[in-house]
Amino acid sequence: MASKPKPAGNKDRVIYSEFGNHDNPDALKRTVPDLPPDQQNLRVETSRSGRKGKTVTIIRGFQAKPETLTDLLKKLKTLCGAGGTVKENEIEIQGDHKQKIVQFLVQSGYKAKASGG
Repeated sequence: MASKPKPAGNKDRVIYSEFGNHDNPDALKRTVPDLPPDQQNLRVETSRSGRKGKTVTIIRGFQAKPETLTDLLKKLKTLCGAGGTVKENEIEIQGDHKQKIVQFLVQSGYKAKASGG
């Protein structure tokens, strides 16, 4: 079997790219508005669906940078004495801590309400 000869091409070719230069990844990132706490409407609810019967308190409605959410997560985990995580701009705390979290968020300047039953 004879192998096909490779075409002699220019390695410095510029290929059309719809979004421009890929050398600067920061230019393609979406900006996340980091609103002050008093302009954010948060909902605090508990859920057990999809968690093998374990109760989790979920805080939704954040419009903040991931660094801000990580800092707030650390404070909430300490307050509740439980584990937690940040997923898709939501904070999840293990266990049912709805009232404690709503009280803390309101004291911190957020507009927070308990949601669900």
